[in-house]
Amino acid sequence: MPQYTDDFRPLDTISGFSVRPGLYEEFGARLIPGGVSFTLHSQEAASCELLLFHHNENEPYAKIPIPDRYRIGNVYSIIVFDLDTRDLEYAFSIDGPYDPKKGLIFDKTKYLLDIYAKAVTGQGTWGSKPESGFRYKARVVSDNFNWDDCCHPPIPMEDLIIYELHVRGFTRDASSGVTAPGTFQGIMEKLPYLEDLGVNAIELMPIFEFDEMRNQRSVDGKMLLDYWGYNPVSFFAPNTSYASKSEHNHEGRELKTLIRTIKEHGMEVYLDVVFNHTAEGNERGGFFSFKGFDNHIYYMLTPEGFYYNFSGCGNTLNCNHPIVQQLILDCLRYWTIHYHVDGFRFDLASILGRSEDGTPLHKPPLLESLSYDPVLASAKLIAEAWDAGGLYQVGSFSSWNRWAEWNGKYRDDMRRFLKGDDNTAAAAVKRITGSPDLYPPATRGYNSSVNFLTCHDGFTLYDLYSYNEKHNEANGWNNTDGDSNNNSWNCGIEGETDDPDILALRFRMIKNACAVLMCSRGTPMFFAGDEFGNTQYGNNNAYCQDNHISWLDWSLLEKNREIHAFFRRMIAIRRSHPVIRRETVPSSTGFPPVSVHGTEAWKNETASYTHYIGIMYAGKHDDGTEDIIYLAVNTYWEPLTIGLPRLPEGFCWNLLVDTGRGKESIPERVSGWKEAACHSVTIGARAVIVLGAVEIKEQSV
Repeated sequence: MPQYTDDFRPLDTISGFSVRPGLYEEFGARLIPGGVSFTLHSQEAASCELLLFHHNENEPYAKIPIPDRYRIGNVYSIIVFDLDTRDLEYAFSIDGPYDPKKGLIFDKTKYLLDIYAKAVTGQGTWGSKPESGFRYKARVVSDNFNWDDCCHPPIPMEDLIIYELHVRGFTRDASSGVTAPGTFQGIMEKLPYLEDLGVNAIELMPIFEFDEMRNQRSVDGKMLLDYWGYNPVSFFAPNTSYASKSEHNHEGRELKTLIRTIKEHGMEVYLDVVFNHTAEGNERGGFFSFKGFDNHIYYMLTPEGFYYNFSGCGNTLNCNHPIVQQLILDCLRYWTIHYHVDGFRFDLASILGRSEDGTPLHKPPLLESLSYDPVLASAKLIAEAWDAGGLYQVGSFSSWNRWAEWNGKYRDDMRRFLKGDDNTAAAAVKRITGSPDLYPPATRGYNSSVNFLTCHDGFTLYDLYSYNEKHNEANGWNNTDGDSNNNSWNCGIEGETDDPDILALRFRMIKNACAVLMCSRGTPMFFAGDEFGNTQYGNNNAYCQDNHISWLDWSLLEKNREIHAFFRRMIAIRRSHPVIRRETVPSSTGFPPVSVHGTEAWKNETASYTHYIGIMYAGKHDDGTEDIIYLAVNTYWEPLTIGLPRLPEGFCWNLLVDTGRGKESIPERVSGWKEAACHSVTIGARAVIVLGAVEIKEQSV
């Protein structure tokens, strides 16, 4: 057994390298004075070799067997001295039993990517197929980034406005006008635009290292890639092809710079994380990392040794095994500590609550440990509370009062109500007022609800009112992929049109959706480009479209300036009226904090034929002045005259927006209506009005 000393001096020589036992509690590669500590673990391994490569070489220049005496429990750890880390790449080779029916498939001929790799090599150029003989390898990184004291207090859930974007698609099109399209740098160049829009949280679709060339194919002469990136190769490493220039020896620096700059603009950053499966796929898939360390631990396996597929992507991560729990916790802590990430959205999060045989757990230990972890105490935890195996948990996801959820029922119920379906008013009232049926105020409350009408998965907001049917032919699956139940409406013509009446109606429907989303209790989220009418031409599953279908067309910002101005206005209204977002000091008027109205004030009408909803929020601003907002939503195809709640003497209703006015939806300045008109108003067909109470002497918007 080697003798330990107080410093990092070599104690042995193996394969010509000076070595000693490493840092057993720090998995992955860690720089130390004079050397690098490499640490990994495997429950069933019989032996392990560290493989050292020169930069961009496919075969190792050295193989260092890690002595059994350097193993403690199931952990191998070795420090190798005098390595040139500027030229160094590394992998592992692990030998062990081979019994596929038991899930044991060790193969010492495979070069294995470190599960805790902080940087992955070989795929730095987007869309470039690796050369023959390519193997995943890791790099050693240092953490010396200057964050310039950019931290700020967490933004409360009710104050957030989340903007979901795809790193590449956000600026890849030439119309973006940025100097580094399709990269982290490209997003940085657009931050003044986002700040002006009013959003204060950016949710990045997957940025963990993934292989966009996985399952590449050609359809009608166009190359289709794994564009979205929901197939992680490594959980700790940023996608190198999203950097605008080579970051050799400085991997992650551009992403860190982006996050620091976002925070300097007063916004938070969330990562869309995929812990439900990996890019290794099933028994016919790849073999480059998890399968070679402990296949039977990292994946859910059937009694015959095959892969359960609750993810729809070939395999399912065995999230509630203690080893995998620790991996996920270590990963989230790493991104929180070293990248200053503010929160995480968990893709297909119901998988995180399944047991090793796939059955749902009552109190999933992983979710509980994440809920109470001290490092993650301020991080937002947002679940996509369903999975591809049919487990749907919106409103019932295990939360410990820490988890919010993508409210899929908000999306579905509000889409149906806004397009005028019968029997939807009662559900719409619940969704607008914070979904108390799903998130009871006494336990979870509306801060658990992330409200959305669109996201990366499905129609854009423009397409929601331009297409009755999905049009995914370009994906190459004969339009069989993607959800067929979209609750969309083409407003009379399928797809693109020059008909001014149809276009006006579509714009009105988009504004209606925006107004209702911004006036709903819970956290609003929308997809990048919705604010200026971006289209995917009816494709509601653009996961493989690295082209004009998925890239934002920034020329539409000028063409559809009317939509952008309305989004900007509604975001400003939400941010300037706390009563919309949360219950405040009670109003002196005696009005309840939230009330529901029909065409007659104070009469809640939610019959099967109801197509009008009035929601009033009442309270006070922080300065003690009254804050009263009335949201009027008419999804009927004819105008209605509605009675308004009577305000106390000295107050009058003030028009903030009226989508029925077309291009004049946003008043330049409204001085208040005559007192008689404050008792009723005519709302146009398929229109939304937002009113604010003002003292008559103020008479301002």
